[in-house]
Amino acid sequence: MTSLLKLDLQFFSGEKTEKATPKKRQDTRKKGQVAKSSDVNTAFVLIAVFLCLFAIGPTLKEKITEVFIRSFQIYLLDEVTIDSVHFIFMDLLMQLIIIIGPIMAAAMVGAFIANFLQVGPMFSTEAIHMKLNKLDPIQGFKRIYSVRAIVELVKSLLKIMFIGILTFSLLWKSLEDLLILSQKNIHEALSFLGNLTVQMGLIAGAGLLFLSVFDYLYQKFDYEKNIRMSKHDVKDEHKKSEGDPLIKSKIKQKQREMAMQRMMHDIPQADVIITNPTHYAIALKYDENKLDAPYVLAKGVDFVAMKIKEVAKEHNITTVENKPLARAIYSQSEIGDAIPEEYFQAVAEILAYVYRLKNYVK
Repeated sequence: MTSLLKLDLQFFSGEKTEKATPKKRQDTRKKGQVAKSSDVNTAFVLIAVFLCLFAIGPTLKEKITEVFIRSFQIYLLDEVTIDSVHFIFMDLLMQLIIIIGPIMAAAMVGAFIANFLQVGPMFSTEAIHMKLNKLDPIQGFKRIYSVRAIVELVKSLLKIMFIGILTFSLLWKSLEDLLILSQKNIHEALSFLGNLTVQMGLIAGAGLLFLSVFDYLYQKFDYEKNIRMSKHDVKDEHKKSEGDPLIKSKIKQKQREMAMQRMMHDIPQADVIITNPTHYAIALKYDENKLDAPYVLAKGVDFVAMKIKEVAKEHNITTVENKPLARAIYSQSEIGDAIPEEYFQAVAEILAYVYRLKNYVK
């Protein structure tokens, strides 16, 4: 008796223990909710920017030097007028675009690659929609003092410590060169500082990329946890996608009724009804313009067979009793199909009898 009273309480509690269905994943993706680590983006952007600086560093040095030379030797010595101010502004703006443009482009490429590797092709405007619940101070307080906020704080402290140790070790390694930096000329000092900055940036990016792997795994775990569904949610989604079983059964019932009406409507065209005699009824017709052999107009068992025989009687269609033939054709042929070849002879004899009977009646 106890076993009969066991219930799955998870179904009633609403506890989310089931993995998200493909439809739930697709819906959350449309809303822009995906497993993504911002550390991966930061790491790729850092590496892309400092690789760009490493590649075009000498060119940037020349461009920056040229800007200073033009500013102090040309613009400040010439007479400043309204027209010249506009020209100076536009010229400096173009120079800044040439200097900063490649760096910005590298950062954009790095961010694009990082996002594409994590979430693939995706476009969603849901994240930028205005949501008034985000202005709720109570909800904001809960977000600040939540478990996730504590985890993010610990992660940030670990990142600062790890990357700080990496960059400090590089500075410590270059300490002797830094101490004699004042003895070098301006070009050598700038080259050394530029190389050191690029090295520190690449090491910081590589360290952050290493840490971002663990952060991505955590974000993936947290994402899967957040999109879990309860058993009731899974059932409701199945109903929405597949349709309510009650409605589906009613639709099938209506389809069967319509098929029955069409079948009964075709029975008056039959040449003969072959019966079991009580359990099976097969309505056959031979039309050489349609098929080379007699075909099934209608078939049924028990109640349907009785209906077929009633319609046949109303329209004076000959009924022939042949138990094995009725069973065989019923099991091997569908409505609209020609009868199997092995029954041609038996059906031909029955049709010949029916045609002779019709001619005799006439």
